[in-house]
Amino acid sequence: MSTKPSAPKPSALDGIRVIDMSRVFAAPVGAQILGDLGADVIKIERPGVGDDGRGYGTAWVKGKDGIETRHSSFFTVSNRNKRSITLNHSKPEGQEILRKLVETADVLIENYKVGDLKRFSLDYETLKEINPRLIYCSVTGFGQTGPSAALPGYDGLFQAQGGMMAVTGLPDGHPGAGPLKAGPSLVDFITGHNTALAILGALMHRTRTGEGQFIDIALLDTSVAMVSHIMQDYLISGEAPPRLGNGGNGGGPADLLHASDGIVYLTAGTDEHYRRLTVLMDQPELFTDPRFDSNFKRARSGQAELIRIINEWSSKITVTELLAKFDSVGIPAARYNELDDVWKDPQVQHRGLRATTPHAYAEAGSVDLIQSPLAQMSASPASIRRAPPMLGEHNGEILDELGYSAERIAELKELKII
Repeated sequence: MSTKPSAPKPSALDGIRVIDMSRVFAAPVGAQILGDLGADVIKIERPGVGDDGRGYGTAWVKGKDGIETRHSSFFTVSNRNKRSITLNHSKPEGQEILRKLVETADVLIENYKVGDLKRFSLDYETLKEINPRLIYCSVTGFGQTGPSAALPGYDGLFQAQGGMMAVTGLPDGHPGAGPLKAGPSLVDFITGHNTALAILGALMHRTRTGEGQFIDIALLDTSVAMVSHIMQDYLISGEAPPRLGNGGNGGGPADLLHASDGIVYLTAGTDEHYRRLTVLMDQPELFTDPRFDSNFKRARSGQAELIRIINEWSSKITVTELLAKFDSVGIPAARYNELDDVWKDPQVQHRGLRATTPHAYAEAGSVDLIQSPLAQMSASPASIRRAPPMLGEHNGEILDELGYSAERIAELKELKII
């Protein structure tokens, strides 16, 4: 007996339209999150050039039949679930199209320099006269006000200025010690999440009141907040905690351990975890050793020596055996994975974190994307419905929705408006 396929689950943001005028990474990530949750995200790009992020990164999606996709890794990871329209908003005809879009939109996201869009009457104060329910989100390096508001900025700059580098890297006195930038563009990435979170809050506010609003998101604000509990340590004590390298920031011991055939990360984060570890090592006397008899000592003053002792034990055991021992007594630990190993991890595979998505213009016919962490919502999960768009891929489709005739669309193309 055949069964009907189950209907797709409704998306949380069905019916919400987002105009995405952002470039590069932070703000595009925010718009993508809204797209993952079901919003219709219309990406506005410069004719012939597109989002600057199309040229960032070290790898590009290869096109078929000689097509240049302009899908760099930066662009690909932050622009799924969007439709692309090219538009010259410096010209009156382009501004007219944008205003027509604003009439139909719920949200506009932009990351131009402070005041830049006001020159074209595309600022919040002007556009809210067209659509009072509009939520207008500006994402900048330093925010809309203050002595640095007009300055440009990128992720590494804010890791340095906001305190992230001060708490990242090897401890003083070790070879290679000093401030260290995190590998991924973490300030950009978390700013994107803050962008989406603020917009979701504004949509809830609008549901209650009918009011739109202006949102001012700054990478600097995010970078300071990201230092989190370590910054709070400083605010409470007035003393900056030391950089800990791969050491944990809470309970310990926590660090990389070398097995006979690989590396494991261990976090024995409570006194009970540590007690179990000393028994597992057949060295129960370490539990009461005055060098290691408190979480503070194990995570700070005695950390290096304790990790050395544990490594003497772990280096004689394979990764698989070591993890089995830790699991058997409930001590948190994980295998260290190179990037290729991540996708072989059974739990990563079980969670479906590699999302192969159809792509009409890619040589392979598809592109592998990173699944949204919001895909496990029971009623309205995030989903990937569209691969990142080709530049201007949806020009005709979107302009047709706005009532433009085929003849007028051709004229706009001839005038280089689109």
